[in-house]
This record gives sequence, structure tokens and C-alpha cells, in this order.
Amino acid sequence: MTKPPKKTAAEKKGEYRRGTQKKTPKGPSARGAAARAANDKRGVPSVAKPKPPRERSVRDAESRDTAPREKPVRDRSEAGSSKRRVKPQRSADAPPSKAGGTVKADREGPMRVQRALARAGVVSRRGADQAVADGRVQVNGAIATVGQVVDPFRDVIMLDGTPVITRVTSHTWIVVHKPAAVMTTRKDPEGRTTVFDLVDDVPGLVYVGRLDFMTEGVLLLTTDGRAAHALTHPSNEVERTYVATVRGDAVTAAKVARRGVQLEDGLVVPREVVAHPLGGRRWALEITIAEGKTHEVRRICDALELEVERLVRTRFGPVRLGDLPSGGARALNSTEREVLEALMVGGK
Repeated sequence: MTKPPKKTAAEKKGEYRRGTQKKTPKGPSARGAAARAANDKRGVPSVAKPKPPRERSVRDAESRDTAPREKPVRDRSEAGSSKRRVKPQRSADAPPSKAGGTVKADREGPMRVQRALARAGVVSRRGADQAVADGRVQVNGAIATVGQVVDPFRDVIMLDGTPVITRVTSHTWIVVHKPAAVMTTRKDPEGRTTVFDLVDDVPGLVYVGRLDFMTEGVLLLTTDGRAAHALTHPSNEVERTYVATVRGDAVTAAKVARRGVQLEDGLVVPREVVAHPLGGRRWALEITIAEGKTHEVRRICDALELEVERLVRTRFGPVRLGDLPSGGARALNSTEREVLEALMVGGK
């Protein structure tokens, strides 16, 4: 029996295209099928090889012998622990810090000896003048004279024989919500409460921009006298926003105020004036100014024939009153500190 001639690759390719040649399957199942076909031709019956029984491990036996497991119930308290932790909020009843915060101080140059003593917090400015006049102050071992210029980083200053630390490396800043009927002064001859009674005792602490006895709102306290002067000087035009609760024609008053109000000491043109109705013929007149004249907002309202029932300063420069409770105090936040430092640099 002669074998048929082998087909060339081109012939096989043509048969595949015409579909006349069967493709030989590949893989383990294909090899088994081919073996069974060969056995059928030889007359050998094909018997499938049985699979060996799966041996049960001890663990399988124990798990199957026990009762079916119930779906575990996860404790809600434990489930919540895997979630993102929420930062606990401070209770609204918790008193805010009265100590405020510190800001790095720039090295100041020479100054008068009275100012150096007052900045050190050992005496008030008037007390420093009197101490120098009485001969109680020495500079580098010699009696100081009134108006003498000293370098607080180099000269040794003594008061009543005790050295005074005049090298200031940081300044304290405190934001206070001044209540009504509180004095903006260090001491009151009549014994009334002052803004310094609301905070911790810090030597050399001064206020930045006075508030009237009955005026409420944001007030800055600091040990940086130079910054206090820069922030309140009219040339720097630091904005302050007030909300006055008034009675009268606030809508017409706001229109007039935008064009300017003539006071005894000059024309005042507010940066912004908005009237909000409160009901009962009462209005909230929100006014922003930058001049910093004495009793300015009350005098503007009086000139506009508005009766002021309450006056609150809600903003001083970048510092806002926010939700600080009446009589409370806090430190400057990072944004307020950066803007104030920029204002002070620009005001030098």
C-alpha cells in the first residue's frame, strides 16, 4: 500500500481557505479525543479513568460536622472605627484662651530710653518719663537723661538698680471681643472693667484702635507698639467695618453717606455702606471706613439723623470678629498674622 504524496504548504493553505480540510484540535481534550478515536479503529473500548476521591482534611471534617456558620454581626461601634476619624470640635461652652499668641519681632533700632522701658513692661510710658526724671534709670552705669537714645540690644539699662531686659524677640497679639460698658484703657479711675481685665496680664500690652465705652466688637491688643501705631495711623488707611443698629430712614442715609458726610473735622467718605432691614422700623447699617477719626461712626449716624441703639465693630483690617463670644479672646490665625505683617511693612 502506497502512501499518498505529502501536500505542499501552498496546497494546505488553499484547502484551509476552501474549507475542505478539517482542522486538528489542539490541547489536552483534543489529545484525549484523538486517542479514543484510534482505539475505536483498533476495537479497544475506551474507559474513562475515574477520578480519585477527594481526601477530607481534618479541618474540612470539623467544619462540616459543626452547625452552619451564621453571618457575623458587626458591631456598629467597631464599624465606625474604620472610617475617617472626625476631629473633635471644641465645646461652645469652653472658654477661649486669654493668652493670645506670639509673633516674631523684628529687631528695632535705637529709641528713647523711656520707650525702651515701656516696651519692656516694667513701667508705663508716663512712669518711665517720671523714673528717668527722678534719676532712677541708668544706662551702661551712668544716670540716664530725659530723651536719651539707647540701643535695646546693646545697652545695659537698669531701673532702681535692677537690670531691665529690653531685647524683645517676640510680640504678643490678642484678639478680644469687647463687650459694651467696658473701658478701652489700662486703668479706670472709677474702677470700671477694662479690656485688660479680659485677658492675661502681659507686660507692655497696648490696644490697637480705641473703642467707645458702649461700642462692642473686635479689638486688637499687642506688645508691639510700633505696629499699633502703624495700624492706626490715617496714612495707612486700614479698613474697619461697623454694624450699627439704628432707627430712621437708613435707606436714604446710606445713599447720602456714599457721597460723603461732612463732619466738624472734615469730609468722611465711607468705603462701603449697606442698609439691612431688621423689622420694627429698625435697620442694620453696615459701614466700612478707613479714616479712624474719634467717634466717627456715631457722628456719621448723627449727621444722617439716625438714632444708634447699638454699635459693633465686626472687622479691623484682616481680623474679623466671627463667632468669638462677647468678652472672649483668641490668638491671631496664620492668615491674619501674614496680612498684618504686610500692612506693617508697608506702613514703615
